Amino acid sequence: MSDVSAPAHRVSVDIGGTEVTFETGKLAKQASGAVVVQAGETMVLSTATAGNLRDVDFLPLTVDVEERMYAAGKIPGSFFKREGRAGEKGTLTARMIDRPIRPLFPKGWRRETQLVAIPLSIDHVNPYDILAMNGASAALIVSDIPFPAPVGAVRIGQNADLGFIVNPDEETLAENSLDLIVAGTEEAILMVEAAANEVSEAEILDALDIAHGEIKKICQAQRELQEKAGKPKTEVEVPQADEAILADIRERFGTELDEATQVEDKLERQEATKRVEEQVLSALTGDAEAPDASERRAAVQLAFDKLEKDVVRRRIAVDKKRPDGRAAEEIRPISIEVGIAPRTHGSALFTRGQTQALSVVALGTTREEMRLDTLGLETTKRYFHHYNFPPFSVGEAGFMRGPKRRDIGHGALAERALVPVIPTQEDFPYTLRVVSDILESNGSSSMASVCGSSLSLMQAGVPISRPVAGIAMGLIKEGDDYIVLSDIAGVEDHLGDMDFKVAGTSQGITALQMDIKISGVTFDILRDALSQAKEGASSYSGRWPRSSTPRAPLSPYAPRITSIQIDVDKIGMVIGKGGETIRALSEEYEAQIDVSDDGTILVYAQSGEQGDGLIDRIRQMTKEVEVGDEYTGKVVKTTTFGAFIELSKGTDGLLHISNIAPGERPESVEDVLERGQELEVRVVEVDKERGRIGLRLASDPQVEGKTAAELASVGTGDRGGGDRPRGGDRGGRRPRGRDGDGRSGGGEYRRDRR
Repeated sequence: MSDVSAPAHRVSVDIGGTEVTFETGKLAKQASGAVVVQAGETMVLSTATAGNLRDVDFLPLTVDVEERMYAAGKIPGSFFKREGRAGEKGTLTARMIDRPIRPLFPKGWRRETQLVAIPLSIDHVNPYDILAMNGASAALIVSDIPFPAPVGAVRIGQNADLGFIVNPDEETLAENSLDLIVAGTEEAILMVEAAANEVSEAEILDALDIAHGEIKKICQAQRELQEKAGKPKTEVEVPQADEAILADIRERFGTELDEATQVEDKLERQEATKRVEEQVLSALTGDAEAPDASERRAAVQLAFDKLEKDVVRRRIAVDKKRPDGRAAEEIRPISIEVGIAPRTHGSALFTRGQTQALSVVALGTTREEMRLDTLGLETTKRYFHHYNFPPFSVGEAGFMRGPKRRDIGHGALAERALVPVIPTQEDFPYTLRVVSDILESNGSSSMASVCGSSLSLMQAGVPISRPVAGIAMGLIKEGDDYIVLSDIAGVEDHLGDMDFKVAGTSQGITALQMDIKISGVTFDILRDALSQAKEGASSYSGRWPRSSTPRAPLSPYAPRITSIQIDVDKIGMVIGKGGETIRALSEEYEAQIDVSDDGTILVYAQSGEQGDGLIDRIRQMTKEVEVGDEYTGKVVKTTTFGAFIELSKGTDGLLHISNIAPGERPESVEDVLERGQELEVRVVEVDKERGRIGLRLASDPQVEGKTAAELASVGTGDRGGGDRPRGGDRGGRRPRGRDGDGRSGGGEYRRDRR
């Protein structure tokens, strides 16, 4: 039972010029361990709790990040106005907490263990994810859970002017060329997560070195907190394989196991290994009805698993022989097919060995961009990537109830890898969604989705700056012997010491994800892995077909989005009174029109012909009238001195009575013209000061074929000029711009449309 009178304990450490504090003993005192981590005005409550003992052969650890919208002074945007399942940010943060911590738990710890992080306050300066990662470790350290050593986490940014920045503030994250999150102990780096804008390997290594220096300071602060408030650790018996059973299995079944683990095909290798396992269990378990049968079976299983791991690892690290027979730097055979789904906007099938990813692109309008209801500053996203890993991809049957955490994590990794090459909205005004379905998997499926997505974007006609390729690197280390493996397969990931995913272009790295299971990985090994990854990715991206450049025309099934920039004073003219003009244009051309306050107009049409026609119409409406321009105009008003011709919506010109019938002057305008009649006219005078536009018939011999300079001497034929009414009545000789009706109506209309 917690002691309500117990004092709170607090330690602090300076990280990158910001004080980070750890406090325990004040909140959530019934948890096994609870710590509040604070930087600036961002606070995160982290708890660690051990529950019941479970009879399982794995670590029953769960990590939950519970975002509370009140932390940022927000009310949830859902219908129920309360938080539901974790969003993408919370899920990714939970994964970053889990990955460096899970390998450190002692073997044999089988009590249900839960880590929970709840952001209590968000200042939009200090991101909460780094605090949550440090808080989880601190909560474990002060608890009675047998967690062996503190884990620290830090973010490194890179700015062209300031260089590397430790824990950059949230507002400047988007401006950094590098967003690197590193977690580790005082002795070694355990996890790396990075988004980069084509950064070099040398810069990544420098950033890792800086990060580890800060991690050591955070770990020391956690040890100080443990000394002040830590509980005695629960003892746990680490299971050890029985040497006698191990020797017996090696002697009787070692050769068969060695042969089974060298079968090249994944499923055949699994089946062959399973047959040897069943033989071992049958031969060494004994009488199934014996009192100690279950314990004996568990001991034999433990010994067999250890022998299998030792056999595979030693063959790879010492004998330099991989399970599928490849050399250390050899890439599995690659097959590429683009346009596999003809009715989609873009598609590609990328196969590498027994890993196959189908990536498909869907293009949409800006109205279809993703809206984010999160604790962060970002509110929308126009490019997003989703990854799916159905059970049939590994020959299994299972439930399919939406994306799992792994799916979300791998999708986010592929998204980060491609963000630096995605065109800006100004260059390509579409919302982009890419979906990668893994149809077959034997390792490196996330990197296969990067390759497939890059190809599908190009096949869709998206003008990405450069193709992106991804590769997963592995490591097997046995004593002083080690080997860095390119393009690791599933068994090499499962039994190996490192999973290092690297994605990038010919210019540099765009994304990293690294998980290390041992403490002996040096910077020399990481340097070798990065260099080998670059060579491997370059070797197979160079084999990509002509599809490695975006196709010129978009898919005929993709929407056509065209943009035009107009003067902001002409916005009201396009929108019209109460939105009547823009509505009429949308109906006539069967298109959607978005008008921005800066004068940018986006047109969404089902065909290029419709879109081009609408753009031309808007260009005519908003173009400044110049001498020499020709129009097909409609008579909108007749007077004693001439007829007003509508050149475009809101802009009229005067055709003087002396020019209505060349060569003669009629008694009355109505004798020749009537309202609604269409005429081909040419502008011969523009007087901006007086708001006057003078016209002549395009067929008039005095103006036909003359240049704008020559027209200036022709004149309008109107020598009186002063008898024309000005202002009010159709006074549309001047364009109607941002005045009352046009502008206010446009504003209301655009709000409704959005």
